[in-house]
Amino acid sequence: MDMKIFQKRRETLMSHMRGGVAILPTAPLRLRNRDVHYPYRPDSDFYYLTHFPEPDAVLVLVPGRSHGEFILFCRERNPEKEIWEGRRAGLEGAHEIYGADDAFPIDDIDEILPGLLENRDKVFYSMGRYPDFDAHLMNWVNEVRGKARNGVHAPGEFVTLDHILHEMRLFKGPEEIRLMKRAAKISAQAHRRAMQSCRPGMMEYEIEAELLHEFRKGGSPFPAYPPIVGGGANGCILHYTENSAELKSGDLLLIDAGAEIDGYAADVTRTFPVSGRYSGEQRAVYELVLAAQKAAIEEVKPGNHWNDPHENAVRVLTQGLKDLELLNGAVDGHIENGDYKRFYMHRTGHWLGMDVHDVGDYKLDDTWRLLEPGMVLTVEPGLYIAEAKDIPAGFRNIGIRIEDDVLVTREGNEVLSRDAPKSVDDIEALMKH
Repeated sequence: MDMKIFQKRRETLMSHMRGGVAILPTAPLRLRNRDVHYPYRPDSDFYYLTHFPEPDAVLVLVPGRSHGEFILFCRERNPEKEIWEGRRAGLEGAHEIYGADDAFPIDDIDEILPGLLENRDKVFYSMGRYPDFDAHLMNWVNEVRGKARNGVHAPGEFVTLDHILHEMRLFKGPEEIRLMKRAAKISAQAHRRAMQSCRPGMMEYEIEAELLHEFRKGGSPFPAYPPIVGGGANGCILHYTENSAELKSGDLLLIDAGAEIDGYAADVTRTFPVSGRYSGEQRAVYELVLAAQKAAIEEVKPGNHWNDPHENAVRVLTQGLKDLELLNGAVDGHIENGDYKRFYMHRTGHWLGMDVHDVGDYKLDDTWRLLEPGMVLTVEPGLYIAEAKDIPAGFRNIGIRIEDDVLVTREGNEVLSRDAPKSVDDIEALMKH
C-alpha cells in the first residue's frame, strides 16, 4: 500500500489531538509452547496507522513537534538474530520505508518516551488492551510528575484512542476495499473447492485442509479466524472449531471460513449437502435462510439504520418457521416474545474490516446508526434445529448459515463474496461427482 495513505491517517488522527500525545504499542509475540510462538500479526490499530509488520514496536504521535511528529520505536538491525529469526526493518527501514520522522531503538524507550510526555496536557491511549504496557506508561507519567519542581508538567488527562480511531476505521477507503475484495474472492474460491472436494466418509479436517490450501495459494498468510467446518449436528454449534468428525451421507456441512489479506478479513459461510443433494427438509430450511439473507441484503443501503437488515431477516425466518410448523401462532407474537431465538440465536451481521468483528459503534446516542457508503458488514442469517423430541425427524440436526460480506455504496450495496455459490441449483451442479 502507498505509505501516503498511512501518513494521511496519522494526520487525521492528530487533528483531533489538541495538546496531546498518542501512544500505541503493537501486539506482543505470544508464546505457544516452549520455544515456539504463535504466527505473528500486528495490532490492528497500530498497523492501520503505520503498516509496520514487526513486533516490539511502539508508535508515538506528537503534533507540532519540531523534529517530526511521527516517532517509531522498533528493533534495531541485528545480523546474527536475523539469520535465525528473519529480516528486520531496523531504524533505517522505519524511516525510509515506513516514513517515520524519528526512529529509536525499542530498548531505549524508557529513556526517551518520558521526555515526549513533558508539558503535554493529554495522553491518547487505549488503556487495558496490553496490561504490561499500561504499567510502563504509568511509570513514565509518574517520572514526568516527579519533575514538577523543575517547572515541567505531566499530562493530566488520559483519553481513549478507540473512539476517534475506530470511527476512522469504520469507513473503508478505496485501497482497503480493494484488499477486502481480494480476500473475499480468495475465500469464495476456497468454498468452491470445498464443495467440489466433499465426499461422504471424509473428515472435517480434510475439508479444512482444502480451504487452507486455497487461502495460501491465493496469497493469504493465514485465515482471518479459525475455520468452522461442522458436519451434521456440529453445524448447530455456532463456533464449532474441532473439525474432527467424519462427514456422513445425508448430512449438511456448514463452513464458516475467510481469508486475510494484508490485515483485512473476509468472513464467508456456506452450507451444503455432504452427498451433493439436499433432502426435502434441508432444501426447505435452506431456501428459507436464503430468502432471509436476500431480504436483509436489500436493506443494506445508505440511510437505513444498522438494525434494518436484522429486523427483515427475523421476520422472514419467523414466518418461515411458522410455515414449516416449527413454530405455531402469530408471527408478530413470536417476534415480540423472541420465540424464534430457539432456532436463530445470533444477530444478522457485524462490521468487517481489519478485525473479523470489526470496530465501530453500532449505536450513536442510544440510536441505531445509519448506514453510510464505505461501511462493510456481514449479512449472515441462519437456522439451527438441534435434535429434540418435538422436532420432526427430517428437520433434526439441520444447521444452516449463509454469510456474505457486503459493502455499502452510494447506490445501495455490493456483495464482495458473491463468487461463492449459494443457490441450491448452483451448489448441487457444482457438487456433481
